[in-house]
Amino acid sequence: MRYGFAIDQRTCIGCHACTVACKTEHEVPLGQFRTWVKYVDKGEWPSSTRSFGVMRCNHCTDAPCVAICPTKALFKRPDGIVDFDSDRCIGCKSCMQACPYDAIYIDEETHTAAKCNFCAHRVDDGLQPACVVVCPTRSIWAGDLDDQASGIAQLLATNPVAVRAPEQGTRPNVFYLGADPAVLDPMAAPVSGSYIWAEPDAQRKLVADDLVPESVSGARTTLNTAHPRPWGWRVTTYLWTKGVGAGALLVTAGALFAGQEPEGVLRVAAPAVGVAATALTGGLLVADLKRPDRFWYIFAKANPRSWLFLGSACLAGYSAVAGTWLAVALGESAGVLSSSTSKRIVSSLRWAAAPTAAAAAGYTAFLFGQAEGRDLWQSRLLLPHLLVQAAQGGSGVLLALSAASGRSSPVTRMLAGTFVASSVGSLALIAAEHGGEHESAQAAIAARTITKGRYRKLFWTGAVGLGAAAAALAAPAVRGRRLRQAALGGLLGQAALLAYESVFVRAGQDVPLS
Repeated sequence: MRYGFAIDQRTCIGCHACTVACKTEHEVPLGQFRTWVKYVDKGEWPSSTRSFGVMRCNHCTDAPCVAICPTKALFKRPDGIVDFDSDRCIGCKSCMQACPYDAIYIDEETHTAAKCNFCAHRVDDGLQPACVVVCPTRSIWAGDLDDQASGIAQLLATNPVAVRAPEQGTRPNVFYLGADPAVLDPMAAPVSGSYIWAEPDAQRKLVADDLVPESVSGARTTLNTAHPRPWGWRVTTYLWTKGVGAGALLVTAGALFAGQEPEGVLRVAAPAVGVAATALTGGLLVADLKRPDRFWYIFAKANPRSWLFLGSACLAGYSAVAGTWLAVALGESAGVLSSSTSKRIVSSLRWAAAPTAAAAAGYTAFLFGQAEGRDLWQSRLLLPHLLVQAAQGGSGVLLALSAASGRSSPVTRMLAGTFVASSVGSLALIAAEHGGEHESAQAAIAARTITKGRYRKLFWTGAVGLGAAAAALAAPAVRGRRLRQAALGGLLGQAALLAYESVFVRAGQDVPLS
């Protein structure tokens, strides 16, 4: 059994009866929608045309929202309906990033994720979804796609159909008959001016100039719903703090493996930075939840497929190692542990620190990989870039602490060399990620927005300019010279990292999905 929808846009009159019925049936808050009608206009009056598209959850066969949800709040029923359980949702918004169709929103009243659930309660009672019942032109069909005797199966078998975003590989189960391609492709018809009955939301207006409309027809969206960015400054900052926290011990463990003694900032400051930055990371993640009171559900109701859960486990594991390392260092400073005992324990901890730090720094590549609605984040270079950024952030902070005194030491020179090398490596990866060809139009638009569009000043001046300047300022310290200048370079490197994370997170979410 596989339930699905067929929407016949040849007969749809754009009356919004489906929208009203859905909002009434599910008590959807004002301004939010599980089902909505999109309008696309072409041409100029009196030769203009208007096409409609009924938008909603596609109840995908391979639903990315189910895979990414850390608490199994989103789940797939045996009949193929993708449903949700508000009592398990923590409001992390990861499902919104995974959905390629803009179908999920955070309910303003419950602060949990919601979407079309096929009116599952009605289906269980043998009834049709509310939108099907009220449609005056019978343009919405629902039923078992696997039952060849069903009306929907026969309709689909005898007519050409299209689906939204087939390139995403989710195998959607909402099929469109006679839909204008400009309606189904969210990048083909940008907003132009105002909607027919309202003003477009700020996000729609912001990205309209980034899209290239159909040159012949001049397709433009004249009615749609608001879809703001789910993730904001907290996620941007989390990427930086996580990199600094993980990088502090990643760099330190690497130095110890290379024969460096655990002295100077490597002794206490490194594990302290690791603990503090990782704790701040956890605080940012919890604060970004719409239901922070349920943060513990990540472990209590865990979905082992979700990289939000697996990433939380990575952070917890690394925190335990960093906390133990710091406790040992403080124990030695307080005279509780002897120097020899401390060194022996730290020598053992480096074997745990290296892999847990790498996991804490790099897991976001897999989390962003599950965010299938954001093509910019699907880069194969994201994992190595995150690891290099961790080395850049961690070594930069430690370099600033070590070089601020103005006294040269092997540790300071090592940190300067690591910072310069990782800064150059990060710039090279940025060039590779944004300077070449992209696998999809969505990723190409997002990258162009970064390098040539609205974010170009912050990108070139902040991420690239400050990154290069930071490396140049720190370079003399590799030979023990201009140490206070190197300390400034280490701090500027943090600003460069924040600038890059800001444009990367925002641009990835800017390209419309509906």
